[in-house]
Amino acid sequence: MKMPTTPCPVSLTSRVMGGKWKARIVWALIRNDVLRFSQVRAACTPISDRILSKELKELEELGLISRKEYPVVPPKTEYKLTTLGRTLEPVMAAMADWGTSHRATIVDAVENGLREGSP
Repeated sequence: MKMPTTPCPVSLTSRVMGGKWKARIVWALIRNDVLRFSQVRAACTPISDRILSKELKELEELGLISRKEYPVVPPKTEYKLTTLGRTLEPVMAAMADWGTSHRATIVDAVENGLREGSP
Protein backbone atom coordinates (compact mmCIF):
# COMPACT_ATOMS: atom_id res chain seq x y z
CA MET A 1 0.00 0.00 0.00
CA LYS A 2 1.52 3.27 -1.10
CA MET A 3 0.82 6.26 1.14
CA PRO A 4 0.42 9.75 -0.30
CA THR A 5 3.32 12.14 0.14
CA THR A 6 1.02 15.07 0.84
CA PRO A 7 1.60 16.99 4.06
CA CYS A 8 -2.19 17.16 4.54
CA PRO A 9 -3.14 15.11 7.62
CA VAL A 10 -6.73 14.71 6.40
CA SER A 11 -5.46 13.22 3.15
CA LEU A 12 -3.30 10.74 5.06
CA THR A 13 -6.16 9.71 7.33
CA SER A 14 -8.50 9.39 4.34
CA ARG A 15 -5.98 7.16 2.58
CA VAL A 16 -5.47 4.96 5.65
CA MET A 17 -9.20 4.59 6.35
CA GLY A 18 -10.39 5.05 2.77
CA GLY A 19 -12.51 2.72 0.74
CA LYS A 20 -15.72 1.02 1.53
CA TRP A 21 -14.55 -1.46 4.18
CA LYS A 22 -11.64 -0.32 6.36
CA ALA A 23 -13.71 1.96 8.59
CA ARG A 24 -16.33 -0.77 9.00
CA ILE A 25 -13.65 -3.33 9.92
CA VAL A 26 -12.08 -0.97 12.46
CA TRP A 27 -15.52 -0.10 13.90
CA ALA A 28 -16.36 -3.80 14.26
CA LEU A 29 -13.09 -4.36 16.15
CA ILE A 30 -13.66 -1.33 18.37
CA ARG A 31 -17.09 -2.67 19.30
CA ASN A 32 -16.00 -6.30 19.78
CA ASP A 33 -12.31 -6.21 20.79
CA VAL A 34 -11.31 -9.55 19.19
CA LEU A 35 -12.97 -11.11 16.16
CA ARG A 36 -12.38 -14.16 14.01
CA PHE A 37 -12.37 -13.83 10.22
CA SER A 38 -15.97 -15.03 9.88
CA GLN A 39 -17.11 -12.58 12.56
CA VAL A 40 -15.45 -9.66 10.77
CA ARG A 41 -17.10 -10.80 7.54
CA ALA A 42 -20.51 -10.95 9.25
CA ALA A 43 -20.00 -7.42 10.62
CA CYS A 44 -19.18 -6.15 7.12
CA THR A 45 -21.80 -7.88 5.00
CA PRO A 46 -21.74 -8.14 1.94
CA ILE A 47 -17.90 -8.08 1.74
CA SER A 48 -16.27 -10.95 -0.16
CA ASP A 49 -13.61 -13.15 1.45
CA ARG A 50 -11.02 -11.92 -1.07
CA ILE A 51 -11.64 -8.24 -0.36
CA LEU A 52 -11.82 -8.82 3.40
CA SER A 53 -8.46 -10.63 3.32
CA LYS A 54 -6.94 -7.77 1.33
CA GLU A 55 -8.30 -5.08 3.65
CA LEU A 56 -7.20 -6.97 6.78
CA LYS A 57 -3.68 -7.38 5.37
CA GLU A 58 -3.48 -3.66 4.57
CA LEU A 59 -4.64 -2.71 8.06
CA GLU A 60 -2.08 -5.12 9.52
CA GLU A 61 0.71 -3.67 7.33
CA LEU A 62 -0.18 -0.21 8.61
CA GLY A 63 0.09 -1.46 12.19
CA LEU A 64 -3.58 -0.83 12.99
CA ILE A 65 -4.59 -4.44 13.64
CA SER A 66 -2.82 -7.56 14.78
CA ARG A 67 -3.46 -11.06 13.57
CA LYS A 68 -3.03 -14.18 15.68
CA GLU A 69 -3.13 -17.64 14.13
CA TYR A 70 -3.74 -20.74 16.19
CA PRO A 71 -2.29 -24.10 15.04
CA VAL A 72 -5.60 -25.96 15.10
CA VAL A 73 -7.87 -27.67 12.63
CA PRO A 74 -9.98 -26.04 11.37
CA PRO A 75 -7.74 -22.96 11.20
CA LYS A 76 -8.47 -20.24 13.74
CA THR A 77 -7.33 -16.66 13.21
CA GLU A 78 -8.19 -13.73 15.44
CA TYR A 79 -7.92 -10.02 14.71
CA LYS A 80 -7.77 -7.13 17.13
CA LEU A 81 -6.77 -3.50 17.12
CA THR A 82 -3.23 -2.59 18.10
CA THR A 83 -2.43 0.32 20.38
CA LEU A 84 -2.14 2.49 17.26
CA GLY A 85 -5.45 1.15 15.95
CA ARG A 86 -7.14 2.00 19.26
CA THR A 87 -6.21 5.67 18.68
CA LEU A 88 -8.85 5.65 15.92
CA GLU A 89 -11.62 5.05 18.47
CA PRO A 90 -12.51 8.75 19.00
CA VAL A 91 -12.41 9.34 15.23
CA MET A 92 -14.74 6.41 14.61
CA ALA A 93 -17.02 7.41 17.50
CA ALA A 94 -17.28 10.92 16.04
CA MET A 95 -18.15 9.45 12.64
CA ALA A 96 -20.79 7.21 14.24
CA ASP A 97 -22.28 10.14 16.16
CA TRP A 98 -22.39 12.28 13.02
CA GLY A 99 -24.00 9.46 11.03
CA THR A 100 -26.61 8.91 13.72
CA SER A 101 -27.38 12.62 14.04
CA HIS A 102 -27.64 13.30 10.31
CA ARG A 103 -28.90 10.01 8.87
CA ALA A 104 -32.43 11.28 8.20
CA THR A 105 -31.19 14.45 6.48
CA ILE A 106 -28.74 12.54 4.28
CA VAL A 107 -31.25 9.82 3.38
CA ASP A 108 -33.85 12.48 2.55
CA ALA A 109 -31.35 14.37 0.38
CA VAL A 110 -30.38 11.22 -1.51
CA GLU A 111 -33.97 10.10 -1.98
CA ASN A 112 -35.11 13.52 -3.15
CA GLY A 113 -31.98 14.47 -5.07
CA LEU A 114 -31.75 17.70 -3.09
CA ARG A 115 -28.85 19.44 -1.44
CA GLU A 116 -28.92 22.17 1.16
CA GLY A 117 -29.67 25.46 -0.54
CA SER A 118 -31.18 23.81 -3.65
CA PRO A 119 -34.67 24.87 -4.73
